[in-house]
Amino acid sequence: METKLERIADKSRNEKRPIFTSLYHLINEELLKQCHKELDGNKAEGIDNVSKKEYAENLDENIKDLVIRLKNKAYKPAPALRVYIPKDNGKMRPLGISIYEDKIVQLALKKILEAIYEPKFQDNMYGFRANNSCHKAIKYVHKSISTTRINYIVDADIKGFFDHIDHDWMIRFIEYNIKDPNIIGLIKKYLKAGIMDKGQYVATEEGSAQGNIISPVLANIYVHFVLVLWYKEIIEKRAEGENFLVVYADDFIAGFQYQREAQAYYEALKKRVSKFGLELESSKSKIIKFGKFAEQNRKALGQGKPETFDFLGFTFYCSRTRQGKPCIKVKTSKKKFKQKVKAMKVWLYENRDIRVRELMEKLRIKLLGHYRYYGISHNSNMIGTFRHRTIEYLFKVLNRRSNRKSYSWEGFNEMLKHHKLPYPKIYFSLFD
Repeated sequence: METKLERIADKSRNEKRPIFTSLYHLINEELLKQCHKELDGNKAEGIDNVSKKEYAENLDENIKDLVIRLKNKAYKPAPALRVYIPKDNGKMRPLGISIYEDKIVQLALKKILEAIYEPKFQDNMYGFRANNSCHKAIKYVHKSISTTRINYIVDADIKGFFDHIDHDWMIRFIEYNIKDPNIIGLIKKYLKAGIMDKGQYVATEEGSAQGNIISPVLANIYVHFVLVLWYKEIIEKRAEGENFLVVYADDFIAGFQYQREAQAYYEALKKRVSKFGLELESSKSKIIKFGKFAEQNRKALGQGKPETFDFLGFTFYCSRTRQGKPCIKVKTSKKKFKQKVKAMKVWLYENRDIRVRELMEKLRIKLLGHYRYYGISHNSNMIGTFRHRTIEYLFKVLNRRSNRKSYSWEGFNEMLKHHKLPYPKIYFSLFD
C-alpha cells in the first residue's frame, strides 16, 4: 500500500496538474487495518462509545463489513460528538470527536489526500505537515525579516476559520486534482455528517470540525488555494519590493518592503477571503512598521518605539545586538505568558494533596514541556521567569496542604535539592 501511495505522490510531484480518476479502491482491507494499527487507543470515544480495544475484538469481521459498505456506497459517517476544552484565554474550544470506525476511514482518506497534495503544498506552509513545526515557521519569519529589507508587517487573523470553510469551494478545490466521484462523495459525507451537541443533532452546512482526523489536511488544501497560491501567483509576481508569506494552518504573517504594497495586499486580502466565505477579525488585523530599520525610522519621525506582533505564542520585537546593531528578537508573548502561569497555578492547586515525590515528578515533566516549546533563541529570560513564578506558587501550595507540615524557605530549598526541577534551556536555535 505504501508503494501505491508513493506512486501517487511521485505523479503529483512531477506533473503540473496531475489528475487522479481512480483512488477509491485504495481504501481496502489492507489500508484500513494499517490505519487501525496506527490509531491511538487512548483517544476520546465518539457517540457510540466504542473504543479501539472493543472494535479490535472482531477486527476482521468489522473491517470486512466496512469494506462492503464502502463498496456499496452504504457507508455513512456518524455525527461527531461535540466536546469543549478550555483555551488558554479562558474561552472554550469546540472539538468534534468521531466514532472509532469513522476515524479508521478518515485516516485512510487522509493518507490518500496527503499523497496528492503534500508535493503541491508550498514550502512556506507549516501547519499539520510532517517534518514541519511551529518553531520552523517562527524561524522562517525571523529569517525573512532579519535578512531582507522588510519594513512592514501585515498581521491578519481569520475569524473562526475551521467553522467557516465553505463546503462548495472545498469540493471545487479538491476536484481540481481528483476526478474520482467516490472519493468526492466520501469527503462530502464527512463535511455534512453533522454534530451531536449536548444530545441534539446539529447539521453542518459549513466548516470542518476541529478534532476530526481529516480536518487538518482539508484545512491545508483550503489555505493552499485561497491564500498561498494566490499570494505566489498574484501578489508576489506583482511586487516590486521584497516580501514574504508564512502560513501555519489559519495563522499567517506577510511582510513587505514598501508600505503601498503592504496596504494593497491587506485590502486585497479582505476581498479574497470574503470570496471564499471567510472574514478577517478586524480587531486583530493590522499593518505595522517593522524590520531592522524600524527603530531608527520611527525615531527620525518622532514616533517612539517600533510596534510588535505576535505569532504562534511569541512576540517579535525590534532590538539591538551586544554590538549595538539593530536586530529582530522573539520572546514569549505577554498574553501566552500570563495564560501559562495561570494554568500552572491552577494545576498546582488541583494537585496539592498528592505525594511530594509524585507532584515534583509531574511538575518536572510540565516544566520540560514548557521549555521545549518556548526554549527558543532570545527567550531565556522569559522561560527563566516562568520557572521562578512556578516555584513561588509551589511554595505557597505546599504550605496550604491540609494537615501537612509547612515549609520554611530553608526547608523548601532543601526539598528542591532532593527533588530537582529542570532549569530553562534553549532547545531551538533561530540561527543554525
